[in-house]
Amino acid sequence: MAFVRPAFSRSQVGKAGEYLIGPSSPEEALWALEVIHNWRAAHAYPLNTFQATLRDKLNRLGIKAVVGQRLKRLPSISAKLRRNENMRLQRMQDIAGIRAIAASMSDVNRLRVNYEKHSRFAHELRGTDDYVAYPKADGYRSVHLKYRYQSERADAFNGLGVEVQIRTRLQHAWATSVETVDTFMGQHIKIGKPNPAWAEFFLLVSAAFAREEREPLPDALRGLAWENLLHRLFELEHDLQVRARLRGFTVAASHITTPERRLAAYHVVVLNMATRHLTVQSFSGREQARAHELYSYEESRTAAGEPIDAVLVPGGTVQQLRKAYPNYFLDTKVFVRKLDDLYRLIQGQRAVKKLRSHLGID
Repeated sequence: MAFVRPAFSRSQVGKAGEYLIGPSSPEEALWALEVIHNWRAAHAYPLNTFQATLRDKLNRLGIKAVVGQRLKRLPSISAKLRRNENMRLQRMQDIAGIRAIAASMSDVNRLRVNYEKHSRFAHELRGTDDYVAYPKADGYRSVHLKYRYQSERADAFNGLGVEVQIRTRLQHAWATSVETVDTFMGQHIKIGKPNPAWAEFFLLVSAAFAREEREPLPDALRGLAWENLLHRLFELEHDLQVRARLRGFTVAASHITTPERRLAAYHVVVLNMATRHLTVQSFSGREQARAHELYSYEESRTAAGEPIDAVLVPGGTVQQLRKAYPNYFLDTKVFVRKLDDLYRLIQGQRAVKKLRSHLGID
């Protein structure tokens, strides 16, 4: 399999990022897209290496986890550059991202320790963001390990960043539902510009999930009594009709070019947000260039205003895609099921409280 190599200097990549979000001529804009597409595609080789390492670690540790990987979407690159005025494209750490979704925090911690303490590879660990011990202000929880690729055998890729995310199924269900609501409710929770009611709802759910996992709650809610937290959560759920809305977000896979259980090296997944139809086109390892070309084309449609969301994800079967990227299949069943469990809990608490009052018990 022939992988794309970086064809531009880091200073040129930085300049392309400036042209992407700032004033530029049509010629400069076209040049910037050429540079960015090459820079992003070049991360496929380090990503493939980290994917193999992750699967080996999971196998040796006896951890069952869903593995997902992706190259960052152009709209996400642009948005991140706009949000962070000091960010430069050539230093963006998460162009290539790989994720392990484990069953429990015990598995998350074992895998993290293995990366931090027992890895023998030469790749440089630049830092760890522990959003489980210290959840983000919006409630996001996961562990991020930030690496720079380093190898004597493939030094053309040295210095490219790869972010390894490790999270539980519960944390993944929360993040998936945030992305689904952002996509179909016009919210901007993930980038920090949401409707206040939706923001509070997801923050409260994050706290409830953190409590179940016996992990720290987001700072804003650490002093809130559990009963009050649940009560407010379901006030908002009722007002926003969250469960009803999420159950109504269904997607039809309108075109899948490979059988669900057949392995492919790359998938280009395109979600039409107007029709809620999903297209999955799969490619072999020899067709890597075609996959990147199609991905670039789909992103140009997004830039032109068409209501589509595209992502290029390497490896696996379509069936595995459903597990690793449920937001593209609008699959929020796990999240809704957990909300149902919490609702039954609060109903039980209210019933007990009513009975105690009836019996005159303080």
